[in-house]
Amino acid sequence: MSRQSGDEWTMYAEEMNETMIAALERNLEAQAQFVESWFDVLDETPEMSSEQLNEGLDGYSRAYEVWMEAAEQQFERASDAFEGEDVSLNEFRDIWLNSANEAFKEVMGTSAFAAATGQTVEDVLEMQQEVDEAAQSTLRTLGFATEDDIDEVAKRLVELERRQHAVEKKLDRILDAMDVEE
Repeated sequence: MSRQSGDEWTMYAEEMNETMIAALERNLEAQAQFVESWFDVLDETPEMSSEQLNEGLDGYSRAYEVWMEAAEQQFERASDAFEGEDVSLNEFRDIWLNSANEAFKEVMGTSAFAAATGQTVEDVLEMQQEVDEAAQSTLRTLGFATEDDIDEVAKRLVELERRQHAVEKKLDRILDAMDVEE
């Protein structure tokens, strides 16, 4: 092996090490953020039973195991690459993508996740109701027709049409009765 190819190999190995370390750090940061947000959700879900909480923690524990297995797989494949085996970068990406999917399935399949999601949806719907009420109030204050006003006008129009048809039917009966008498 020439000195130049040895230097190239050293630079390649250093670059690969730096890339691997950076990827591992990003994945550990993502996992830490996931854990932090998961615990925040569990803490903020008031109607969660202790069974749901335990199941949620078990789901997180299983997800953590999936992440650690992925780290081991990545380390093994990196070792294989350093030993000369042809390992594509896509394989590293696939390890993390597959493990992320599996880890999220472990968490999302729990009743704790369902409870937290239900609470979030409820909170969003309440907030949407408050925003709608504020918008209606603002429109009313500015003198614009609100959705409630338009609904009221539409109901009145429908009622007027119904009454008009009833009057037309009565009028037709009266006119028919008058034609018969002549």
